[in-house]
Amino acid sequence: MRMPPDWHSSWSCPATASTWAAARPICAIAWKPWRYMDKRMARLDLNTPLVWLIAPLALVLAPHAFELPLWISLSWMGFAVAGLRSANRRQAWPRWLKLSLTLAGVAGVLLQYGTVIGSQGGVALLVFLSGAKLLETQTARDRLGLLFVGCFLLVAYFLNSQSMAMAGYMTIAAIALVAAMIANAQPAPDPRASLGLAIRLLLQALPLALLLFVLFPRLQGPLWGLPQQTAAKTGLSDRMSPGDFSQLSLSDEIAFRADFASQAPDPSALYWRGPVLWDFDGRTWQTRQAPPAHPVRGEGRGKSVSYAITLEAHRQHWLFLLGLPKPLPPRLERLETSLSPDLQWLAKAPVSQRLRYVIDADLEYRLDPDSLDAASRARSLTLPEGNPQARELANRWRATAKDTRAIVDRALAHFRDEAFFYTLNPPPLGGDSIDAFLFRTRRGFCEHYASAFVFLMRAADIPARVVTGYQGGELNPLGNYWIVRQRDAHAWAEVWLAGAGWTRIDPTAAVAPNRVELGLNAALPANERRAGLMTLEANWLMPMRLTWDLLNNQWNQWVLGYNQERQRQFLARLNPFLATWQGMAWGLAAAGGGLLLLMAVLILPRLAPRKTDPASRLYARFCKRLRQRGIVRGAAEGPADFAARAAALRPVLAERIWLITRLYLALRYGLRQDRAEVDTLARLKRLVGEFRP
Repeated sequence: MRMPPDWHSSWSCPATASTWAAARPICAIAWKPWRYMDKRMARLDLNTPLVWLIAPLALVLAPHAFELPLWISLSWMGFAVAGLRSANRRQAWPRWLKLSLTLAGVAGVLLQYGTVIGSQGGVALLVFLSGAKLLETQTARDRLGLLFVGCFLLVAYFLNSQSMAMAGYMTIAAIALVAAMIANAQPAPDPRASLGLAIRLLLQALPLALLLFVLFPRLQGPLWGLPQQTAAKTGLSDRMSPGDFSQLSLSDEIAFRADFASQAPDPSALYWRGPVLWDFDGRTWQTRQAPPAHPVRGEGRGKSVSYAITLEAHRQHWLFLLGLPKPLPPRLERLETSLSPDLQWLAKAPVSQRLRYVIDADLEYRLDPDSLDAASRARSLTLPEGNPQARELANRWRATAKDTRAIVDRALAHFRDEAFFYTLNPPPLGGDSIDAFLFRTRRGFCEHYASAFVFLMRAADIPARVVTGYQGGELNPLGNYWIVRQRDAHAWAEVWLAGAGWTRIDPTAAVAPNRVELGLNAALPANERRAGLMTLEANWLMPMRLTWDLLNNQWNQWVLGYNQERQRQFLARLNPFLATWQGMAWGLAAAGGGLLLLMAVLILPRLAPRKTDPASRLYARFCKRLRQRGIVRGAAEGPADFAARAAALRPVLAERIWLITRLYLALRYGLRQDRAEVDTLARLKRLVGEFRP
């Protein structure tokens, strides 16, 4: 980064000489710090053992930087630069300075996290201390210790992310760590040779790792023994206010994947049930108190389906259902759950790890068909004060309708026939939010329509409640499963009708039927459709995106989700005995022994001493006969030197000693002439056989 003496003359700017003369002092001042930095970098020798340490550690810590406070990342980079400078200058940092920096780092972590142990505080402290150690890393032992710390930090990041892409990145970081360990043991390491050996070593360890992964008994609990950190995830809430779902629709984050044992239902029937909201305060729907505990009173009708849901960790209690599960209530082996009377399936503990469960259910069903208890009826008719226009409209419908079904139809016709619009950007609502929406703005998202519809039903003396969850999804034909994202979040209504029980009513479908049939983007106005989503749905990009999701789904199912149940199912397909603890132990021992035997067969021949050529064997016999007469060849003594010494000790045999030695040297180091070599070897064999010192 040095400027040539005449760099200004080659400048392409058409400045005149006078202009350049005026600008030259300013340019010289601006260039001065760059010249200083250039000199400093020129003096910095990057071919040092410390570079072999810093480079792989930087690869390992790069993902941690997104989870750690900025001051820790900046401190680590500062330590790395300072360590390189001290290594090049061969100057040690003062002991008091290193101690002060270490104590400051410990205090900072304590202030930031309140602890120096655990998956967050402990990792943060270890990252800071690994940087501080760079200030005093002088020996190969110090560097090797830090590389082992890097291995621990490599595994520690899987507590934050266990994705397939991150696993690929961490594989590269692991190769770099092993290559650094190899280079650390060499005086003049070769980068290409070290990386090549590291890759070969990891490939040799791969069969054993796969064997242990498949056959070693799985422990109960998530991968790595700790739940995945998911506190920052977005998703459904147990409250619903205007604007909540429109914001959630901007997220492409996956909520869950679902695959059906047989043909999947029509997308318009995919209502994935989540939180049920009973209580309204004039703006927000929520459930202040769980319904009274009693068995679910439901009966299935029509088609049954079997499906499996792979639910992403969302740090909430609810599990999603499609239809009425059977038998009631559904149960999971690894998680304690309960099913409330309003068909809300809840886990006792928040879902903090990816969860897979299989459900058999009836898509068509009746819930509480015979009667509604007094407490549920009163709660499903309760309304706050306000919204007089909506109350008046509901009273008119009630006065003129012949039954409750007719009131429901009048409400749906009102949304369908009047000038209502489905939009992501509804205008703000005033104090009486229902009146403002129904009679002034008439623009809203699914939560607006569900909220207004339930209010109208309750005002017309029809029990009603809000149900939230997801609707539809995206079919991945490559794996024949459905991808349900946060943008598929939806809210609908349920009304209680005599003889039919709680019946699903989706007022959004009356305003924007494409939302239910074709998905969110098809239902929005053209100017509100997401450009990024349209790009992802482009014909040329769709196969790539679906293939990548298929790979991720397989990774989730067979690597991250390879738990006790999955392991036993997989091993039972191979042999039922393998699915038992004894079978796993025998299988692991047999396969491990076979693998070790195979490695021995491949490696031991390379370690065996090479067979000597005939000339060497004959010369060894010659040396043995001289040794029997007290003339011993030295370990570092060459054939010619040995011949000269032996001839001097036995002058009578000097001629034969030199002849045998010359023939041996000709065979070992002379030009290869096939016929002449055969003759020379035969002559050497004869002379050695006749040699009797």
